[in-house]
Amino acid sequence: MAQHLNLAALGSLPKEIATPAYDRSDLTAGIVHIGVGNFHRAHQAVYLDNLFGMGRDHDWAIIGAGIKSFDAAKREALKSQDWLTTVVELDPNHLSARVTGAMIDFAEVSPEAVRAALEDPAIRIASLTVTEGGYYVDARTGGFDAAHPEMLADAASPDKPKTVFGILIAALQARRAAGVAPFTVMSCDNLPENGHVAKQAVIGLATLIDPDLATWIDVNVAFPNGMVDCITPATSPVEIAIVQDAFGIEDAAPVTCEPFRQWVLEDHFPAGRPALEDVGVTFVDDVKPYELMKLRILNGGHAAIAYIGALLGYEMSADSMADPDVAAWYRKLAQTEIIPTLSPIQGVDYGAYLENCMVRFANSAVKDTIPRLCLDGSNRQPKFILPTIQDALAAGLPVDGLALEVALWCRYCATSAEVGSTVTLHDERAEALQRAALATRTDPAAFLELDDVFGTLKDSEAFSAAFARQIGALWQHHARSVLRAYAG
Repeated sequence: MAQHLNLAALGSLPKEIATPAYDRSDLTAGIVHIGVGNFHRAHQAVYLDNLFGMGRDHDWAIIGAGIKSFDAAKREALKSQDWLTTVVELDPNHLSARVTGAMIDFAEVSPEAVRAALEDPAIRIASLTVTEGGYYVDARTGGFDAAHPEMLADAASPDKPKTVFGILIAALQARRAAGVAPFTVMSCDNLPENGHVAKQAVIGLATLIDPDLATWIDVNVAFPNGMVDCITPATSPVEIAIVQDAFGIEDAAPVTCEPFRQWVLEDHFPAGRPALEDVGVTFVDDVKPYELMKLRILNGGHAAIAYIGALLGYEMSADSMADPDVAAWYRKLAQTEIIPTLSPIQGVDYGAYLENCMVRFANSAVKDTIPRLCLDGSNRQPKFILPTIQDALAAGLPVDGLALEVALWCRYCATSAEVGSTVTLHDERAEALQRAALATRTDPAAFLELDDVFGTLKDSEAFSAAFARQIGALWQHHARSVLRAYAG
């Protein structure tokens, strides 16, 4: 019979399940993490759990935090199990489970409670997973979106912030007034130069509130860039049942993930940091080359197999990857149009990294769905695909395959708007995307004219022409035929 996960149950769990190799009562908090989703618990929390198990740095435990309604539900689920999480690694040949204990508390879900947690002098890092679209970036300029209603609201009421960045600023201001050193802000989201983007949001909003405070933050607060990687599907009743049936654990919010994780960080932590290099984190002076490798080959690759997978009727990413036409398409796109935009990294073989990504995508034990990979394209494409196109155009490199990827996204958006379609477009810009995508049947330029997504990319004659060819082909022929025409 399954046991409800909590501290009291740890000693009686099956021996094959790893449990915290440390006394959790020895842990004290050093990190507030905002956005306690599956990825954080499969990634950052696992690294810290490993470090604590070595008897190291027990003053760097995590306090969870969040301000959304779904954060409240997650808090309640984790509270009932003493903040413990079951993490199942999905090796197709062998499932393994561990219980992690790096998180020791979760702030009440309110801006006031999160701010209070951040003001504690013991907190030296504020880490974030608030999604790629949560940083208030103006798609037209790439800069801070100072006109966003939520930013204007926080600027008007800085003492009662509602957004993550308003809360960070209020906490930093309070620490400054109290003579307490500022914490480091560490983004763990999948977006280019995530530290710089986080800083842009904090400084941009702080400038609206108090330019002097913005200058102080600019000088005194660190925002290291980082590259994070671990494919982590959403948890459904299926995963909850797997944890219960296979491992005898009743966990209300378990995490499943692939048996691979990577973390590359700039070593810029003035307030101190845990010794994560001892558990496999790579510290470097410049994360950008690693970041671009991952964002373009892996995240861009996910987009490449997702939209065609949806159009071909696949539900799981592994099923899409198992299709020889999809695999050939992704390999050629990466080899001929993505990798050539990347600068060499000493000791890194991009071809080997690509093959590793293909193996990971094909892992049938990772129940990563096509709809999840298609989610929020208007925020993801500008992070994972469009910068590659811009760099390729600047270097005079081919963009036919990249144009096909955008055309597949467009065709997916159009399909979701067709009568009787079983495809649902989950995107904050869904209606505009659907209208523009349907219009490309007669006007290929209509999709690229979505300025808040594509910016000035429509002004490139080379890309506009390539996109027109590919979307035209997708309207006239079956998607598989268009894929084969490109892959050869």
